[in-house]
Amino acid sequence: MGFLSRIRRLISGQPPLTGGIAIYAPVSGDIVAIEKVPDVVFAEKIVGDGIAIDPKGEFIVAPIDGTIGKIFETNHAFSIESPQGLELFVHFGVGTVELRGNGFKRLAEEGQQVKAGEAILSFDLAYLRGKVDSLLTPVVLANMEDVKQLDKAQGSVVAGKDVIFTVQM
Repeated sequence: MGFLSRIRRLISGQPPLTGGIAIYAPVSGDIVAIEKVPDVVFAEKIVGDGIAIDPKGEFIVAPIDGTIGKIFETNHAFSIESPQGLELFVHFGVGTVELRGNGFKRLAEEGQQVKAGEAILSFDLAYLRGKVDSLLTPVVLANMEDVKQLDKAQGSVVAGKDVIFTVQM
């Protein structure tokens, strides 16, 4: 466990972690390696490590129980922090910020406590297709310094139901 996570856990009085923490798919689709996202910030893991999902469906859900941090004004991305101190970032597509919110709808608010699988944003896939550089949706751990091991899944996933990676702190 990293230094920052240990401090958070001590302050909050939480018991020590045992086993891994499951992170669920925030969107349905096929898992793709983060390195294949056509944006250097994600592909080179500048924001953090994780996976990407080639999306299907219409909802982006919470990948873990936690508190919504920031929801971007354009409703294409959000951050969430788990009680264990994990900081996750979900970013729908590449080039979506230029759409200025078109194709997205906010369903939750910043500071809101959510459970894994609870809808945060909705998206109109038919509208978005062809309007952006890529629909690949990165899901990254922003505080990799606190992570001992990250076990990534492969294949197709269903939002809120399937684990995309497990984190050891």
